[in-house]
Amino acid sequence: MKEIKPEEVKELVDQDADVTVIDVREADEVAEGHIPGAKNIPLGLLEFRENELDKNEDYIMVCRSGGRSGKATQYLEERGYKVKNMTGGMLAWDGSTQ
Repeated sequence: MKEIKPEEVKELVDQDADVTVIDVREADEVAEGHIPGAKNIPLGLLEFRENELDKNEDYIMVCRSGGRSGKATQYLEERGYKVKNMTGGMLAWDGSTQ
């Protein structure tokens, strides 16, 4: 599984890089604060909403601490998506939130 550090994600977000952050936490968790521009697809709905993703795009998976996003990363990798797991999750994120 490919991983990316929160500092690297912050750089990409700050630079408006061509990457999409997917937050796999539940809606109530995301409402408390999320990475600007992140798309919310709760882990339990990922298999049903996978069709919203494009295998030609790059994705960064995020959750609270890195566990759920790790599962999401493995799931999507097995299906041919270009995806990385942000280590440490939102607990390690020190960038701005929305």
